[in-house]
Amino acid sequence: MVAKDRIIFALDVGTIDDARTWVDMLAAKVGWFKVGLELFTAAGPSVIELIKESGLKCFLDLKYHDIPNTVSGAVRSATRMKVDMMTIHISGGKSMIQAARSAAADEAGSIGISPPKIIGVSVLTSLNQDDLNDIGINSPVKEQVLNLINLAAESAIDGIVCSPADLAYVRPHIPKGITVITPGIRPAWAATGDQKRIATPKTAIDAGADLLVIGRPISQADDPAEAVDRIVQEIES
Repeated sequence: MVAKDRIIFALDVGTIDDARTWVDMLAAKVGWFKVGLELFTAAGPSVIELIKESGLKCFLDLKYHDIPNTVSGAVRSATRMKVDMMTIHISGGKSMIQAARSAAADEAGSIGISPPKIIGVSVLTSLNQDDLNDIGINSPVKEQVLNLINLAAESAIDGIVCSPADLAYVRPHIPKGITVITPGIRPAWAATGDQKRIATPKTAIDAGADLLVIGRPISQADDPAEAVDRIVQEIES
């Protein structure tokens, strides 16, 4: 895989105009754009159209978590928008995961496109052990991550979002063919921000990540394009 195609730039902005600025700036330098809750709530499907028109792939990161029927409907809608990947919370359970996968395949088949990948989220990278204890989960973070990943693998999920801090522990348990997407990426020269379990691009790739979600180290750099070039160089190393 070409190094730049491993980079998913997080479009963590609040308007379609800001999104267009970043797409225009980085379309030749990254492989994916990620659309999260803030931007999709503000701009809706128009931002998906913007990304697809740029010729790049869209990662819709809305982390669906609801009853299977509701998630199924949301996945069908996202599939019609021709997103390439979308996230669901693994903690929604096996029936919800299977409903999402079936909806993606059925809807894609009905409109003649390849189905988008369904990506499972285990434990958010902003959470540490104290946070899990606060919500009544007493298992160690890594054990909880592994439990959820095993559930997702049993449900034949397409990909996993996994913190870089957990990769070395859980990677051997992730079956071949499942895409591993790692957020919380911070080059050594970038600020940590609010992520508690982070890694550099190189350590994440070495630990088994396939795709890297990177936002603020690029968007807050004095020269964002140069920041991407530095990250690509690190991946290639």
